Amino acid sequence: MLIIGDDIMDYYNEIKNKLIDDEIYSKVKDYSKERHKVITYFEIGKLLNEAGGKYGDNIIDEYSKKLVIEVGKKYNRRTLFRMKQLYNMFYDEKVSPLVTQLTWTHYLLLLPVKDKNEIIYYIDQIEKRNLSKRQLEEIIKNKEYERLPVETKNKLKSKRVVNVSDLVPNPILIRNKNKKQIASEKALHQLILEDIESFMKELGNSFCFIGSEYKIKIGDRNNYIDLLLFNIKYNCYVVVELKVTEFKAEYISQVRKYMNYIDRNIKGINNSDTIGILICKRENKFVIEYCSDDRITVRAYELL
Repeated sequence: MLIIGDDIMDYYNEIKNKLIDDEIYSKVKDYSKERHKVITYFEIGKLLNEAGGKYGDNIIDEYSKKLVIEVGKKYNRRTLFRMKQLYNMFYDEKVSPLVTQLTWTHYLLLLPVKDKNEIIYYIDQIEKRNLSKRQLEEIIKNKEYERLPVETKNKLKSKRVVNVSDLVPNPILIRNKNKKQIASEKALHQLILEDIESFMKELGNSFCFIGSEYKIKIGDRNNYIDLLLFNIKYNCYVVVELKVTEFKAEYISQVRKYMNYIDRNIKGINNSDTIGILICKRENKFVIEYCSDDRITVRAYELL
């Protein structure tokens, strides 16, 4: 057991004073208490990191025993260790400004994530999609970042521009709460429509619904687009086609035909070009490679 002496009490007293100050601040300045808390915990994390470097990792145990008695039960070893984690996660000058942008409850979900690029991605999504703690927990559980294409991750890492299709994960997760048998496009289509909001969120940010089985007339024949969406951020229509089989080359031609129709007959002069998302049971990367179209994204789907 490490005995706390006068030579290492400076760290302890500074940590204690910061916690007491934050307790007082949280009762008075409600509008900014979360930001103050995160900054305080980050600063304490730095002190704990320095104290640990001088006196060993057991210093957290000793400090926590005293803080529980003198400040409050919630400042136990686990909480202090999380503060140290927060500092170690964001001490780098390139990411330290991010530390004040979220609540402590958000950070508690991010602390177990090991990849800093993944953490930065989730922080960005929290801001863009205004994610609650529960929503953040869900996308982490569903491994949203891990399902992004490698090229997209490289773009995000190097801060290159990404387009709407870059952020569509692979596979796309489709909720199937009642465990229905999906043997046809119609059944898959109906399953998506039952929770269209979660499906659009799965595709990415800023999608809105235009129509299901959207009728278009090409020549003297009616055709039906499975789903027609619009992405507000990227200002473009999005054609979505559903297949319950492995990818086939002719599917690309079908989606391209629908996209061209939307571009010529529906798209406004100020809209960006229409894009396509083809969702199928399984990919065939070798076939996709030889019939790819930069405007069309092919993704597999997986039922939850």
